[in-house]
Amino acid sequence: MQRILNLETKKHIGKKVKISGWVNSRRDHGGIVFFDLRDRTGILQVVCQEKLAQGIKDEYVLEIEGEMQKRPIKMVNSELETGEVELKAENIKILAQAETLPFDLRDLNVSLPTLLDFRPLTLRNKKIQAIFKIQGQMISSFRKSLKESGFTEFESPLIVPSNAEGGAEVFHIDYYGRHAYLSQSPQLYKQILVGVFERVFTVARVFRAEPSITTRHLSEYISLDAEMGFIESWEDVMDVCENVIKDIFSDLKKSCSKELRIHETSLPETRKIPRIKMREAQEIIFQRTKRDNRKEPDLEPEDEKEICSWAKEKHGSELIFITHYPAKKRPFYTYPDPQDPDYTLSFDLLFRGLEIVTGGQRINQEEELLKNIKKWKNQPKDFQFYLQAFKYGLPTEGGFAMGLERIIKQILGLGNVREASLFPRDMERIDQRLSLLQPKSKKTKLKKKK
Repeated sequence: MQRILNLETKKHIGKKVKISGWVNSRRDHGGIVFFDLRDRTGILQVVCQEKLAQGIKDEYVLEIEGEMQKRPIKMVNSELETGEVELKAENIKILAQAETLPFDLRDLNVSLPTLLDFRPLTLRNKKIQAIFKIQGQMISSFRKSLKESGFTEFESPLIVPSNAEGGAEVFHIDYYGRHAYLSQSPQLYKQILVGVFERVFTVARVFRAEPSITTRHLSEYISLDAEMGFIESWEDVMDVCENVIKDIFSDLKKSCSKELRIHETSLPETRKIPRIKMREAQEIIFQRTKRDNRKEPDLEPEDEKEICSWAKEKHGSELIFITHYPAKKRPFYTYPDPQDPDYTLSFDLLFRGLEIVTGGQRINQEEELLKNIKKWKNQPKDFQFYLQAFKYGLPTEGGFAMGLERIIKQILGLGNVREASLFPRDMERIDQRLSLLQPKSKKTKLKKKK
């Protein structure tokens, strides 16, 4: 007999079927046992004699044959898609046993360390599963939106010869006895490929060796990157970014309404996203809070929350573009504002109090790039491969990068970005806690922030 999925069983009332899955729960009622059996499509109730269910516990993997039947009207469960039917089991085969669970998996109420320590198990919880169904849909929507706008997808290398962003937050690796790094960004490769395909995007894993533990940073995360040539204005890049984020939200409303309900959250209205300069944002924040960060080169975390509150009150928007960040706070390839070269034609997109996108126009002239490479205290020889794209002609261009886990964190109101990563990496963890695996090779001062 061919296995069918739980969601298909509604079409087989009165017929013999075979299903397979995990025991989500077991209930015993005077010689009769009820199982909620879980597969990839959902949950189906199974009813059987007690002797058939002997020894079976939660998370056992079963293969069950029996007859599909309608539930009595009083037993219909409107919360399940299969709530009007059940399987009367005639034969049960145990495919795999499971140990006694260390906690209630259905009503998962554990600390973040425990959640991650038992990740292979806690991912089976329906609320945790919902996070990553949303993640998968977001990646699909990102791809679809950009392909419809003429972008070509590419795969970016993870091992790179130099540090694209500048700074010290890189993972050094021994590459056959030579120096190499884990990529901080696919930025240089995006720009090279603008000279080939004009418009490109990639779903990239990137690495930041920041020696701190925060609720908004990961050592390895997923970056949704896009780059486009022949722009007439740096605002063209913002327009594409805005369109992509709206497409993502629209697709999530259509495809993940169940998962959003599980997390008791909603998506923002897709209206025009306001745009203001960073210094204007800092002045607004000062007027609202009397907290004076007007001379700071970037927005503090509390500033991001405050300006998002202002955007919602003033414009009815839960998103806001902040533009014109200081040149000294942006990478060497960022295009300076011709009207005020100390600032750049760059932007961040903030959502519900957190930066989720960074982008802007790039310098497309080799001579200017060389000046900035030196100014940022990098070595031109490390960028000769990259500079070929500009030596032989690259159009005006720009792009952006979206932090996938951060967007999910903000959509679902998660307390920590690690909850939005399937298998998070940080200073304390590579799957298991590092303190339990091996001693540290050298002492690193650990900073803890919010």
